[in-house]
Amino acid sequence: MRRLLASYALALSIPALLTSCGGYGNVYYGTAVITMSDVSGGFSGFSGYVVNIGPITLTRNDGLLAEPLAQEESVDLVRLHDVGELVEAPAVPVGTYTSMSLTFDYTSPFILLDVNGVPTAAGAVDPAGFAMSTVTVTVNFDPNNLLVINGGTTVRLAIDLNLAASNTINLGVSPPTVTVQPFVSATVLPADGTVMRAGGNFVVSQPSSSSYVINVRPFADLFSALGALTVNTTSTTYFNINGTVYTGAAGLAAMAQLQASAPVSAYGTLGDFSTITPTFNATAVYAGTAIQSPLADYLTGTVAAVSGNTLTLKGDDYVTRIGTAVYLSSVPVTVGSATAVTEDGVVTSGLTTQAISVGQAIKVAGQGAPDTNGNLTLDATQGAIRLQPTPVWGTLNSAAPGSMSLNMLSLGGFEPAAFNFAGTGSSAANNAVPGGYLLDTGALDESATAAGTLVKAVGLVTPLGSAPPDFSTASVTLGSATPQTLVVEWGKGGTASPFSSASSAGLVVNLANANLEAANHYIATGPQQVDLTSLPASPTIAFAAGVPISLSVGNDVTISSFNTAAGFATALGTTLNGTNLVYRLVCVGQYSSATNTFTATSVAVNLQTTT
Repeated sequence: MRRLLASYALALSIPALLTSCGGYGNVYYGTAVITMSDVSGGFSGFSGYVVNIGPITLTRNDGLLAEPLAQEESVDLVRLHDVGELVEAPAVPVGTYTSMSLTFDYTSPFILLDVNGVPTAAGAVDPAGFAMSTVTVTVNFDPNNLLVINGGTTVRLAIDLNLAASNTINLGVSPPTVTVQPFVSATVLPADGTVMRAGGNFVVSQPSSSSYVINVRPFADLFSALGALTVNTTSTTYFNINGTVYTGAAGLAAMAQLQASAPVSAYGTLGDFSTITPTFNATAVYAGTAIQSPLADYLTGTVAAVSGNTLTLKGDDYVTRIGTAVYLSSVPVTVGSATAVTEDGVVTSGLTTQAISVGQAIKVAGQGAPDTNGNLTLDATQGAIRLQPTPVWGTLNSAAPGSMSLNMLSLGGFEPAAFNFAGTGSSAANNAVPGGYLLDTGALDESATAAGTLVKAVGLVTPLGSAPPDFSTASVTLGSATPQTLVVEWGKGGTASPFSSASSAGLVVNLANANLEAANHYIATGPQQVDLTSLPASPTIAFAAGVPISLSVGNDVTISSFNTAAGFATALGTTLNGTNLVYRLVCVGQYSSATNTFTATSVAVNLQTTT
């Protein structure tokens, strides 16, 4: 039925079709908007983690099975921390669904660890040390918050692919490996302000309502049509269509000239779910060759060095013109005077490749080919480059109105050791220095912030050969105001008694447990970690109130998700019966040093595998 609806949608008006198809014979349908993210943190030790995910199967309370996602999708889980993905919006038979099954295919993974700034390939093994193949995990929904599909309306199912809870990095072997016990949570959530990507193939522009319609096509998928989505735009929405930039109505008018099925990606937030066709509110839209082309290959990564007309791009997601997606540690990119350059979100003309400097995150379209050693190169001399918002983390050296100096901890997701800053300055003496990385903060004033404070800035690297300053800042956030991750791991097969106390009021980890892993008990704020044993006492892990929470316990076979502290505490008490062993705990939230409390919106208790 899903494929039937999708194929009809390409030929007909999707809104008219889905609005009118409340039923098909005696079977009635609603829409499930399925989103994927990784809330566990962007500094999990990985620079890339590409696996195939799918199919997804839903089980209804009468035993009926629905398969909204029938095929595999290639996913870089590292990217899912920065921006979530609207995976699909398929028609699903009405009813109450109690669980979801999701398959991970590790047959050909691309996993790279960030080892002192160097992306290093790692193999994926199971707890017994054998190479990973495929694993299917079943997630039971909260009994008090089941997935209910009603005819003619939409509901969201949010899937969290928890990278930190699923993996143990083993650097003591050569080559390094990653021990994998996949951990997933899934919960019914309303539309919220979480920024995500909604990609698909273009169907029709609707200027009268400032919107357009797509068939959803996630990740690097070039062929699927996974449900209709109406994308709303405003007078301030940014458009990049085939390399030409617009704002507002002019962009929507240009969208009308796209061919049917042209690739489109929108960034924004989920919208209205009151009808069978969900909506999405876009702040930025990219279409045509700005994202995909049958004549070009695409690289997304961070510039590690610049030498003449060659950019060395590190940490690269590489998508070929036929839709094959892989992850590569380093790729040389050749640029020239004809290379088109744009800045995401800004209608700026006259940019050249001189705007691209070391540390800048970019997306490149060009011609991929192997060199004499068989390694990939990309020729973008007739291609295009998009400058993308780039994060820099560091501790504050000093600040004044309009400027600040950081002791850099990471740039574009990589440690300083990953970069060669030669050529970044107006002279060799002015080249960027990680220990004193200079930021132009514009109207932002951090002069009242204490030296040594961890901060995150987002913006663009200063054009090549023009530093100082080294970086132009669009936003600054104190590290304590960003999501933080608490991680604890137990070795020697896990532990039956991980907590000194556990109830609906919170959890307290037993830091005296003999099986506690020496290096894996910390609170991470961006790239900075604080050892739990350095705190005055083991912190209380409290459950956040007044916001949606996701609390899960299980192993790599079956996981139970809960949305209330009471339900989770009951299940945890039943699970920790002396026979089940806990292998890893990952919590996401905010730590308060004043109260030594970690207030969590997400908790994952991963049990030692039973298989």
